[in-house]
Amino acid sequence: MATGPLDGIKLLEFTQIIAGPMGCQMLSDLGADVIKVEPIEGEPWRLNGQFIPKESVTFLGLNRGKKSFALDLAHPQSRDAIHKLVKDMDVVVINYRPDVSARLGIDYDTLKAIKPDLVYMDSTAFGREGAWGNRPGYDIVVQAASGVTSTVGKVDENGTPLVPPAHADTTTAYAICAGVLAGLFYKERTGVGQKVETSLLINALTMSMSAFDDIPAGNGEQRANLLAALQSARDSGMPYADFLKERDTILGRGGSGNVYYRCFLTKDGALAIGALSASLRGKVRATLGFEHNRDEPTYNAADPEQMRIDQELRAKVEALFLTKTNDEWEQILTDGGVPVAPILFTQELIDHPVVQANGYVVELEHELVGPMRMQAPPWKMSVSNPTPQGPPPVLGKHNEDILKGIGYTDDQIAEMRSAGAIL
Repeated sequence: MATGPLDGIKLLEFTQIIAGPMGCQMLSDLGADVIKVEPIEGEPWRLNGQFIPKESVTFLGLNRGKKSFALDLAHPQSRDAIHKLVKDMDVVVINYRPDVSARLGIDYDTLKAIKPDLVYMDSTAFGREGAWGNRPGYDIVVQAASGVTSTVGKVDENGTPLVPPAHADTTTAYAICAGVLAGLFYKERTGVGQKVETSLLINALTMSMSAFDDIPAGNGEQRANLLAALQSARDSGMPYADFLKERDTILGRGGSGNVYYRCFLTKDGALAIGALSASLRGKVRATLGFEHNRDEPTYNAADPEQMRIDQELRAKVEALFLTKTNDEWEQILTDGGVPVAPILFTQELIDHPVVQANGYVVELEHELVGPMRMQAPPWKMSVSNPTPQGPPPVLGKHNEDILKGIGYTDDQIAEMRSAGAIL
């Protein structure tokens, strides 16, 4: 039963893989009644690494609290059913390519004619406009095109860029959730629905922050030097990994002696400290017992002599951290007021005392899979607290309930099934 602030909101989801399903799961956690439209065979993430037929860990983690409506969207009878269903919906969320949604009759103009005050959340890879408007694109593709992959700058032993975590997908999921909430808020105030758009690309660029920004008075010279060096590298065929080193030098990262915001190896593991203000950097120096001119007005990280000093300090601090365990350093640094955490593995966190104390784990029971534990909704609210509405749905579990809810009889449902329109 819904307890969140969106209780009573009805949402029809046409999404697959990560960004759309995650965004709609958040909206379900907030109380929306989410109907997930899937192909008869199941959406691709349901089929990714199945451990029992039609169920995968990747799908289960992104689709709790939803109803599954499995049908062939290309079938005329299925299209008629969707159009009847839309009349009762508040929100549609879709992440199909623009040409696909129009071909299937689930584009904004078609659905707006059926439900004029509909909030239609449209998520694409590269945005609707421009030469890439109809291109398919997944997280890895957009991270490459957006500069996120090169910003992270990780390569394998051959110098080939490594696949990063799904940063574009997960940030887009939050944008989908926020976009729907904004659309519903505007509709509540004015009675007017609208199309809301986002894309993996704009969220990747947003995540890039100042690396994307062009501020001539602040980073104009640095940007110009970097772009000139990049063109020269491409013209000469410089290997990608080699240019990353040149890029880091131009951006002031080369040979960095930073000891205030980085990770260190310890006697039995690794940890991270984060000190981004002068006062916190002072606490790092006081706690670890060294002097450094980092916060003096004359400090210049690009000065060769300063780089030498910084690199010597870095080697000294790295050696110091190797003398104690993670637990010992965590206590010392915490006592000194330095932000610190051990580097943990995701799989060990579900039972971590801090995670448990905050109620960041929910327990669900799936009719085929059995018990499940997963992340709680990412909000707590003092009055309308979000709560998962149930486990992820079995493929097509709610077909009959959904069709009967819009007036279909048992005979009509049976005929649709025999015609191959629904599962």
